[in-house]
Amino acid sequence: MSVQAVTHINFNGQARAALSFYHAVFGGRIMLVTYQDFGVESDGTPWDAIIWGQVVAESGMRIMAYDVQKDKAWHPGENAFYVSLRGDSAEEIAALWERLVEGGNIVHPLAPAKWSLLYGMLKDRFGVTWVLDVAPDAAR
Repeated sequence: MSVQAVTHINFNGQARAALSFYHAVFGGRIMLVTYQDFGVESDGTPWDAIIWGQVVAESGMRIMAYDVQKDKAWHPGENAFYVSLRGDSAEEIAALWERLVEGGNIVHPLAPAKWSLLYGMLKDRFGVTWVLDVAPDAAR
């Protein structure tokens, strides 16, 4: 038996755009299910909003998202969570960094750190903070 932790991000009408962006960054498969697909009635939520979606990359990385219903409170919070990507090679992490930072802001530049060949933090164009680093075991 195996258990995976998958980041699930709640959006306010941006889930489709965010998942499409992450699909462009990570590749793999994108799955999008709308409120209309499920026939879910909600107080003012657009039928084409995403009730469930995910990107599954060939590397095994997964990210999920949905658009919170209009009749529910939604607050993105301040530093409520980070998405951490830990890779085995500097090349892999640098390539993901370049794609994720497009349209976003650098919080901490991607550079060598005491514990890692590379470490960096960025906020993507959707306000999600990503921490990227090379796994310490990969440097040994």
